[in-house]
Amino acid sequence: MKRKNSIMGMAFFGPALVLMTLFLFLPMVLTFGFSFTDYFALNPELTRFVGLGNYISIFKDELFVQSFLNTVRFVLIIVPLQCGGALLLAMAIHHGAHCKKYFKVAFFVPVVMSLAVVSTLWMQIYSPEGILNTLLGHLGINAQPFIHSARQALPSIAVMSVWQGVGYQMIIFLGGLQNISPALYEAAEMDHATGWQKFKDITLPELKPLCVFVFITVTIGAFRMLVQPMVMTGGGPDHSTYTIVYDIYETGTVNWEMGLASTMAIVFTVFVVVLTIIQNVLTGGGEKGASTESRSFGFRRKGAGSGRPGSEKEESHADETTKTM
Repeated sequence: MKRKNSIMGMAFFGPALVLMTLFLFLPMVLTFGFSFTDYFALNPELTRFVGLGNYISIFKDELFVQSFLNTVRFVLIIVPLQCGGALLLAMAIHHGAHCKKYFKVAFFVPVVMSLAVVSTLWMQIYSPEGILNTLLGHLGINAQPFIHSARQALPSIAVMSVWQGVGYQMIIFLGGLQNISPALYEAAEMDHATGWQKFKDITLPELKPLCVFVFITVTIGAFRMLVQPMVMTGGGPDHSTYTIVYDIYETGTVNWEMGLASTMAIVFTVFVVVLTIIQNVLTGGGEKGASTESRSFGFRRKGAGSGRPGSEKEESHADETTKTM
């Protein structure tokens, strides 16, 4: 029976393992191997081992360095906007009294849309005669170049990316808010806690595991930006939206320099893994303690005599009993 279960398990798991090996594990091994060669896809027979030559050359490449810095700028813009915006939207919907389902659907619809479609749509919005410049004109503001300006292109794409992806993180935060016990807020209200105190001492500690998860996933997703600049700007103007993933794509599939592209991919992967570990260490510590502190705050407030109605009567009754004895 045990052997039969093992065979059945392998029958179900085997095809998935084969596909993962062909399309995940094997490419990873080949990428690592190619990173030490000058493999050129159009002339694979001339491939030779170059050691760390590719790793040295990419850090001397000004375009690679610029693409790396552009990616970091994009991450620094999108991470606080998307994480903070998702939390604000989730709280607004959670505390709203009407049309909750409508707003959930409305904010989540862009998430299920193709990035290429969303990018094409926002190209029209950002155009000189688009709706955004029309609205600015009514406000007395001159038309802005947006994606046609080297200075504004990257922030413009970041704003579009936030609009497209914020609904996904909003749903995650909304689920977390619905799982917070109402008793904690009721206890805080009995102690006359302000809205900010309830948010700081109850909501944030209870949502800390979700905040860490959202922060890390948004950061990784931002580093992988490719479709938006490819569709909207082609990496321009003046390579201002040329990202590291775009550079890997161009080097490997346009220039056919697979060895160099593999090196870029390895460096990029190592950087993201290290950054993720650092984020996890900085934001994951004390997760359990923060949640426990929040819960103890709620029950302490609920049981505190100074904040519970009728506590003064109970104290006076205790004094009278003491005097009688």
